[in-house]
Amino acid sequence: MERMIKKFIAWTRLKIKINVTERVFYFREGEIWWASLGANIGHEEDGKNDNFERPVVVLKKFNQYVLWALPLTSQIKEGNRYYYKYELNGKQFSAVLSQLRLISSKRLLRRVANLSIIGLSPNALL
Repeated sequence: MERMIKKFIAWTRLKIKINVTERVFYFREGEIWWASLGANIGHEEDGKNDNFERPVVVLKKFNQYVLWALPLTSQIKEGNRYYYKYELNGKQFSAVLSQLRLISSKRLLRRVANLSIIGLSPNALL
């Protein structure tokens, strides 16, 4: 329990820093980014490391500030309809369809790739 509380405190501190930042990233639908998703509740996908980061697909860009982000994982769950399996650079990953989130673009950290390199469009995941 104490470990979880420390994790939430660390995430709250980082979230404050993210919120007051003035940085602007230019992103497009179909790009894969590392994003600060935070320390979440229950079975929500947590971010990892000091930045509470996880790779996400930009599924829908509403404007320069808000997007639908679909978390990605290296866990493959065969037969689970909420895990969309794909391959990138010879490695298998899954998009966790049940964890779709509306996030601020301030959570984006760095661009990794584009879905087009694996032959997908964002609409293929909907």
